[in-house]
Amino acid sequence: MRLPMNLKTVSTALALIGIGMAAGLGSVGYVSLVEGNPMLVSAFPFILAMLMLLVIDKRSLFLLILLLRASGDIVFESSKFGGGFGVGGLINALVIFIALLFIIERPGVINRRIASIWGGVLLVALAAIFHAPEFKDAARLFLALSSYCAVFVIAFYMVRTREDFERCVSAILLSSLLPVLYAFVDIALNAGTAATEEGFRLQSTFSHPNIFAFYLVLNISLLFYRLKTAWQHIALPGKWLGYAYLLLLLALLVLTQTRSAWAACIIVFAVYGLMFERRYLLYLLLAPLLALMMPSVRDRLLDLGSGNEYVQYARLNSFAWRLLLWESALDWMSPVKVAFGYGLNAFKHYSPVFFPLAGNTNFGAHSTYVQWFFETGAVGVLASAWMYLRLFFTLQAGFRQNRLHAVITITLLVEYLFFAFSDNMLDYLSFNWYFWFFIGSAVALTMASKAEEKPETHHKPTSTGGMSHAI
Repeated sequence: MRLPMNLKTVSTALALIGIGMAAGLGSVGYVSLVEGNPMLVSAFPFILAMLMLLVIDKRSLFLLILLLRASGDIVFESSKFGGGFGVGGLINALVIFIALLFIIERPGVINRRIASIWGGVLLVALAAIFHAPEFKDAARLFLALSSYCAVFVIAFYMVRTREDFERCVSAILLSSLLPVLYAFVDIALNAGTAATEEGFRLQSTFSHPNIFAFYLVLNISLLFYRLKTAWQHIALPGKWLGYAYLLLLLALLVLTQTRSAWAACIIVFAVYGLMFERRYLLYLLLAPLLALMMPSVRDRLLDLGSGNEYVQYARLNSFAWRLLLWESALDWMSPVKVAFGYGLNAFKHYSPVFFPLAGNTNFGAHSTYVQWFFETGAVGVLASAWMYLRLFFTLQAGFRQNRLHAVITITLLVEYLFFAFSDNMLDYLSFNWYFWFFIGSAVALTMASKAEEKPETHHKPTSTGGMSHAI
């Protein structure tokens, strides 16, 4: 009896030694691969932990990534090594892989309607890689788009009921805690030392103030929705805490100095006021008056009234600068490229050629519409228009189940299109993950609720109880 036990012990010991040697060799190879980058070397245990959690529970892993991704831009920027690859790229690939695992596990969840939403855009983007001027940059943008589609798809595997949807909203709201806390650090370190003409612009853990602003608008909208629904009847201290956090988010939004985000936030409350509580329209009349008392807000708005004409050595305001950039790009564009464009990420590549103010800088389009047309042509524009129309009409069906939910979701979708008019939305990965996960969750809930209604429709006239239930 001892011999088998000894053999088992020896086998276990050998297996552990083998695993240890493999981990050791893997660590050496990893350190070599990342070129000794201290940030990436220290991230190795975290990467191993994520891979282990992937095997155990991929849903929990995705929610963990979602909770922390809003705080990751600063870390990920410092972790890049050769070719612009880093921890952020690994996490992007992991999210796409998680989506693929969900699809392989339960392929029936993704029906034709869901596939048709993102399918056309991804096919056009994939084709646009192969005639792009820089294949590597084009492939990177395609992977970013794929990750937006991935979080959208993952939502369908996580949301089957309203409780599931509310958990997803909670995950997005909880992700704001670290960026909000770090915002005070950003203010303390930089508010008095801003040297740019725009003055201090709060960006917290994000790589640009605009991204933080759009993220805040999303969280403000979702927190307001939560206060008007699930938290409507909670104890008064909890409700006041929610409103206090809402006011804090609004104050941080002002400090980002992002005018399009200000306008979008006003639209959220204006739509709510028009459709639900008219007193919010009065609040909206008072809010701009209070905001204009702040010199930074007043100067930011007045900046749009000057510098509207391009004269040599004259400074343009940001909108006039954008108009000149767009006109230069579209005038330079060859007629033969109108159908399929110049390929993904081509705008940045060619901007020093056609933009008179570029110098040696590769400027982005600062408009997703101009960029998408320039890079994918009319075919890409049609595919994108189809995607948003499908989303709009799908979400519109949710008015029957929950009017406020549908209004907030459609308003956020319209606001995203509004942001896209004057910003490089395709590059804002962290915000896009939260936005598309929320939209995916909302679509999943709408479709699940609609599917539950169908059996009731078939049996509606059979009894008085059924008729009263239908009414």
